Amino acid sequence: MCRLAFLLLVFCLVGCTTSPPSNVNNICDIFEEKRGWYGDARDAQKEWGSPIPVMMAIMHQESRYVAKAKPPRKKIFGFIPGPRPSDAYGYSQAKKSTWKEYKRNAGNYGADRDDFSDAIDFIGWYNHQSKRRSGISKRDTYRLYLAYHEGHGGYNRGSYKSKGWLTDVARKVERRAGSYQQQLNSCEKSLDKGGWFFGW
Repeated sequence: MCRLAFLLLVFCLVGCTTSPPSNVNNICDIFEEKRGWYGDARDAQKEWGSPIPVMMAIMHQESRYVAKAKPPRKKIFGFIPGPRPSDAYGYSQAKKSTWKEYKRNAGNYGADRDDFSDAIDFIGWYNHQSKRRSGISKRDTYRLYLAYHEGHGGYNRGSYKSKGWLTDVARKVERRAGSYQQQLNSCEKSLDKGGWFFGW
């Protein structure tokens, strides 16, 4: 009986860990539901100087907070599942090569792409690199997302300029970061105190 209860508890914890938040449009609701995520995001902000709403808006666009997200497969003849366009994976949709660089550069050698703590830290690290390599302000969500999508080399060459759809997406990410910031302003003090989670 005890063993069955333990297995059910493990199953529940795994499900809670991997399932996306119920309301991805409200950052306060996200941090209320996903206990521990706020602390992870705050740690990444302190480490890399990237604001929490900016990092969360980028993650929302990349994966909608789905831990094991992958790019959709291309269709052959319109209906046969073909190969995926890249090896991007996880919350941040980081590619293997970029993730390897992150682990080496940040010293986070045990990092996993389907772990929220590691993924939010990766996004903060990448935005830090965008500041260093491309001169982008860590609060400029629009340009940070363009660099995140195109890579620093592509961004510096202006590859996004011929991609109207991408600049539209970047503006959408920018608006979400602004919305997240307004929401966070209303609950951040409670989150910092820890009372948000315990009803204090």
